[in-house]
Formats: sequence, structure tokens, C-alpha cells
Amino acid sequence: MNIPLDKILIIGIIAVLLLGPQRLPMYAQKLAEFVKAVRRFADTAKDRMREEMGPEFDDIEWQKLDPRQYDPRRIIRDALLDSGTSTAAAVQTAQVSASKVRATAPVVPLAAGEHAPFDAEAT
Repeated sequence: MNIPLDKILIIGIIAVLLLGPQRLPMYAQKLAEFVKAVRRFADTAKDRMREEMGPEFDDIEWQKLDPRQYDPRRIIRDALLDSGTSTAAAVQTAQVSASKVRATAPVVPLAAGEHAPFDAEAT
């Protein structure tokens, strides 16, 4: 987590104004204890996962699992590029299916001013 120095400075100034100089050291100490507890918790969880998963834990590419790496455009592009042959097969299957539908349903041209048939129960 990278927080710029200017934002930390602004948060510090606001804390000094809100808490005052008497209470600020006490709250700073509580914040430090909280950060240490969170780090201990994270380290404990990481060690436990390493114990339960065994050697596969180090083989996992954790960067790929980071939700901040999620980009829908990249995912779709990769999926389309990776499955070039299967995409072509899917398109061909869809075309064959469409031609079968066209073959079973005859197309009847409408007369001038005639409306297309409408089935109120089908919608």
C-alpha cells in the first residue's frame, strides 16, 4: 500500500487539530499497536497457509490473484486471442445452427401494408 507523503502529512495535521496535543501520543501508540497486531495476524495467516498447502504455496503466482490486476478489457482480449481455433469452431457451429433454423422456418414475404404475425402469449 503506497500512500503519498503529502496525504500522510494532511492526515497528521487533521489528527493534531482534532485530538489535541494531550491525547495525540496516546492515540498514536494505539495506532502503532493496531498496525503491529494486523501484521502479526497477516504473518500468522501466511504461515498457516504455507503449512497447510505445503510446497505448492511458493509455486503460486500471487500477482495474478491480486484483484487490483483485474481489467475486463484485458481478460476478454486474452480469452479471444487464446482461443482462436475454438472461437472459429463456435462461429461455424452457430452458423450451422442458424442455417438449420432458417431451413425449418420458411420465410413468407409480407404483402404491402401487411403486419408481421404477433403472438401475445409468447412474450
